[in-house]
Amino acid sequence: MFWEWSLLTILSIVSVYLFVKMFYFKSITNKEQRSNDLMKLTLTEAEILIRKYQIQLQRALGNVDILSEELTKLRNELKVLKQRNSKHRQETDRLNGKIKALESRIDALL
Repeated sequence: MFWEWSLLTILSIVSVYLFVKMFYFKSITNKEQRSNDLMKLTLTEAEILIRKYQIQLQRALGNVDILSEELTKLRNELKVLKQRNSKHRQETDRLNGKIKALESRIDALL
């Protein structure tokens, strides 16, 4: 009879111990699952933000390309305008020289 009671007591203690341990590990597993779900949500939000900023960066780079093309065009126009200006100066100097020559001839005739 003693052996039966002791066996029953030991089995009861072991079963209660295992039952408590099972709920403990179940709660740990639930916490870990919630943590993993939160991490997945955070990662998806981060991916969305990365895509958003990547699109903005691509647009900005496209705008930079357009601006650099326009800058190149304006530089070329500036070079052309400088060349025209120098040609006009040379022509103005040449015409001023002719005017002075004509003035000196007029003075010589007077």
